[in-house]
Amino acid sequence: QVQLVESGGGLVQAGGSLRLSCAVSGRTFNMYTMGWFRQPPGKEREFVAAIAWSGSNSASADSVKGRFTISRDNAKNTVFLQMNSLKPEDTAVYYCAANFAGWGMSRMGNYAYWGQGTQVTVSS
Repeated sequence: QVQLVESGGGLVQAGGSLRLSCAVSGRTFNMYTMGWFRQPPGKEREFVAAIAWSGSNSASADSVKGRFTISRDNAKNTVFLQMNSLKPEDTAVYYCAANFAGWGMSRMGNYAYWGQGTQVTVSS
């Protein structure tokens, strides 16, 4: 009933930029937030950024503040993650996710619907 498809990943050099997109199909009614999470190789999945579907609230992890910006286009049911000044430690599979549970937008457990992920690789 909710399908999320990420795109925009790729291989970039450190200092470069990349924009990820997440297209949402199906239910959006009563969605609280859309989030971006990432999973570096050999590590656990971690919160990156999130944005309220209605309103302007957003949040981001300390590790990406000042470099990554989350945004959305409700008319196109699409969420974006603009990634600038990329670092090798940003290398990960990036996932978008939809939260219908509540306003804890950084809490991974609130996100029940996930995309398949898109690989971002940052070379040094």
